[in-house]
Amino acid sequence: MRWVDINDIAIDLSEKFPEVDPRYILFTDLHKWVTELDDFDDEPNRSNEKILEAIQMAWIEEVD
Repeated sequence: MRWVDINDIAIDLSEKFPEVDPRYILFTDLHKWVTELDDFDDEPNRSNEKILEAIQMAWIEEVD
């Protein structure tokens, strides 16, 4: 997975962290969790606030 795989990342995060409410996460934590996903294979510094926000929104939709 790469940073552009927003929906796949959101699905993996919702499965790995079912107890987390994505509405209340810090982007620093989100960045760390994404880069630690088993299938994630991209440069950590390629993310930005827009990408992290898109992942957060997709994760919220996934759990709702």
